[in-house]
Amino acid sequence: MSRTTTPAQATSPLHLLIDRLAAGEKLTRTELACLLERREGEHRDYLFARAREIQHRVFGNKVYIRGLIEFTNYCKNNCYYCGIRRDNRSASRYRLTEEQILECCRAGYELGFRTFVLQGGEDPYFTDGRVTGLIRAIKAGYPDCAVTLSIGEKDRASYEAYFAAGADRYLLRHETANDGHYGKLHPAELSLRRRMECLRDLKDIGFQTGAGFMVGSPGQTMDCILDDLEFLRDFEPEMVGIGPFIPHHDTPFAACAAGTLELTVYLLGLVRLMLPRVLLPATTALGTISPGGREQGILAGANVVMPNLSPGDVREKYLLYDNKICTGNEAAECLDQLRQAMSSIGYEVAVDRGDAPGHSKTEGSEL
Repeated sequence: MSRTTTPAQATSPLHLLIDRLAAGEKLTRTELACLLERREGEHRDYLFARAREIQHRVFGNKVYIRGLIEFTNYCKNNCYYCGIRRDNRSASRYRLTEEQILECCRAGYELGFRTFVLQGGEDPYFTDGRVTGLIRAIKAGYPDCAVTLSIGEKDRASYEAYFAAGADRYLLRHETANDGHYGKLHPAELSLRRRMECLRDLKDIGFQTGAGFMVGSPGQTMDCILDDLEFLRDFEPEMVGIGPFIPHHDTPFAACAAGTLELTVYLLGLVRLMLPRVLLPATTALGTISPGGREQGILAGANVVMPNLSPGDVREKYLLYDNKICTGNEAAECLDQLRQAMSSIGYEVAVDRGDAPGHSKTEGSEL
């Protein structure tokens, strides 16, 4: 995938479909299926070139960094794909204290991070009072920074309390927009209806809202992926997280095949065309399945990376899937290596909040 590739004049019906998508047209399900089924060679290169063109028009060559703080790996849920699921008795559980979390923020701020992402399982210990206390403490210490939460399904009143305390963004990957497929990935007490209700609440409250799905998860079909794309197009989230499914050895899906880098980066390109202003991470999972995976994600249209600010002694304990990278460019201490990696493909790491266009809360923020 070359960073110098520029879109040539459309020369095929597939190129014309890509051009229509890039122009903001709503393609039919059949047309989207055609793009997915014929994603090889020059068609793929053309889609990436158009995605980069839009990426640069909206965001320039900036890649936004988020400081990821994985503050608890306790979870009350039992999702079949997840390494920190409730029934995994082999998981080494931990919770960070408020002091540890604030120390992560202090270190991250000195490195240049202006967004902190608090990510954890659905841990009942972290009540609304504890979560809002954390948000207020971070905002008090770092008023020029954004706070993103990724802590699962909550009641609307909880989301409202987090927003009132100062949280800016909320990540809640829908995982799959196909109801039958959702049931294959989750136990009966979890439902796609509830997941979608939470996403609607978050957006209605005013959060910069993130959805997303796994690529290659067990039972996923082309129809499932089309459902995901149509949902994202219609919901218009400010953030979309797309990463490959990677199995964990202590889950029911231990023997299942992982998703592919090829399809994941292609879907990143499609989402960039469909949602030009979206914040689109090149995920840790991409870097896990391929050494240059995140760079390929950026060249396909992604514009966010999330280095890990968590204390070194807990990084390997937040194991959602096997072989998760915890060092190197993933570790926040190696931010210079990340800058070099981004520079090598023509991008620069931006030191600001990196809000979704039109959602800045801070004077001086570039978006």
